Amino acid sequence: MTLYLLHESASGYALLHAHGLDEIGQNTEAVANSITDLNRFGKVVQLTAFHPFESALDALNQINAVSEGLMTDELRSFLELSLPKVKEGKKPKFRLGIEETKIGSHIHEVTKIPCESGDFVRELIRGVRQHFERFLKDLKPGDLDKARLGLGHSYSRAKVKFNVNRVDNMVIQAIFLLDTLDKDVNSFSMRVREWYSWHFPELVRIVNDNYLYAKLAKYIEDKSELSEDKIPALTDILGDEEKAKEIVEASKASMGQDLSPIDLINVQQFAQRVIDLSEYRGRLYSYLVTKMNDIAPNLASLIGDVVGARLISHAGSLTNLAKCPSSTLQILGAEKALFRALKTKGNTPKYGLIFHSSFIGRASAKNKGRMARYLANKCSIASRIDCFSENSTTVFGEKLREQVEERLEFYDKGIAPRKNIDVMKVAIESTQNKDTEMETEEVPTEASGKKSKKKKSKAAAAENGEPMAEDKPSAVTNGEALEDPKSEKKKKKKEKRKMNEDLEQQDHAMEDAEQDGTAKKKKKKSKDDDGEDLQSASDLKKKKKKKSKSENDE
Repeated sequence: MTLYLLHESASGYALLHAHGLDEIGQNTEAVANSITDLNRFGKVVQLTAFHPFESALDALNQINAVSEGLMTDELRSFLELSLPKVKEGKKPKFRLGIEETKIGSHIHEVTKIPCESGDFVRELIRGVRQHFERFLKDLKPGDLDKARLGLGHSYSRAKVKFNVNRVDNMVIQAIFLLDTLDKDVNSFSMRVREWYSWHFPELVRIVNDNYLYAKLAKYIEDKSELSEDKIPALTDILGDEEKAKEIVEASKASMGQDLSPIDLINVQQFAQRVIDLSEYRGRLYSYLVTKMNDIAPNLASLIGDVVGARLISHAGSLTNLAKCPSSTLQILGAEKALFRALKTKGNTPKYGLIFHSSFIGRASAKNKGRMARYLANKCSIASRIDCFSENSTTVFGEKLREQVEERLEFYDKGIAPRKNIDVMKVAIESTQNKDTEMETEEVPTEASGKKSKKKKSKAAAAENGEPMAEDKPSAVTNGEALEDPKSEKKKKKKEKRKMNEDLEQQDHAMEDAEQDGTAKKKKKKSKDDDGEDLQSASDLKKKKKKKSKSENDE
């Protein structure tokens, strides 16, 4: 069977015919050694067809399709025209050598062309790529390099997200730096404590916080200079007057040794560095919170900013985290324990980084595994919403958090939680309501002025007792005033809303008319019944008068 090679270059698709492979060898090593010699390789591989790309945009679209394993219409027509035609009911007498297996399976499914991909074919295509300029005679020496450079830039630019607010790499770097700062601040604070304890050892027992200890070491300097005059300044640092007095009392009977002025200056400078690092750590944490609210608001509202950032950094990106199934997300961060358990045939870990969430700590010991599995499921949903949704909102994260809370109550008290479908419906409705509110807030001030005037006229008419018959046309005029020639989509939405409002008002009018008719019928019936009652009462009175008259006559 003859072998054809498909090469996707930066300038177009190329189809080459490989024949007489015995000259360069049938194994991979022989082909690799013969690739460098163009005279031998050019006799074996020859160009049969070439389809150039129309533009740089067309080249980008074609290469994107190839990278995703999809065959475009241009590639299909090129292969059908260039390859030998196969009669119906007969097997083809050729093979198509390709480099990517994904696109090969797609070509075989659609066109039934047998595709081959292996080390031998890849070496042949590598030789084609190396000597491709020699196969195309019309190309100038630098044209192919320029095409490769331009396509490489455009392909990389298309893969990188240019929304500056959604760059998850900043979150990865921030959480790495935050963890490093925590370790450094702790180690430096211990060094300050050990260093200054030679001079004032009683201060360690009074003040436990590292940041406050560093501020006090910088402020006190020499313990012999402490007096009651410095108690207000110490209370400003500590926030506790009793502790400030205790420090002053302890300095009077301290067992520490005296330090030279140079040593005190070094301790003071090092304490200032620790203070600066602690303050920078606080600023970095606030920066991380804002970035997480921009990039993954639902994940942050569900599991927390720090834990969500650790999940994103461990997965590599928010997209990779969204692609992970919930079972992988559950043990993310516990890979060593997992593989050790698989090797020793022991129990696999139940949780990884999500163990730092408060939900796992609040669950009982027997329900920690269940809670971790359920929380990983909700985190997977939240990460996918954050990754693939265009509008950033925290509604879904809050609803998912409510579901986790309900699951905790179910494990503790047995209260049945809501179904996921119902919760997601409520979340979708709330997001739609927020969108409509945002659209109404963008209405011009003129429309609001007209609305206020019409409301005042309606209120005056209601006070005078006049019927409000102009409600319907006023709604139409308000709709006309609300129209904003920004986009055709908004106009279509507003027209649909007007039609729905008109239909609803007509339905309400019909129902009111029916209710008025039934009320009138009831009133007529009640009047007839009242008339009959009055007639019967008058007849009884007349009969009584006749009886009384007859008795008197007798």
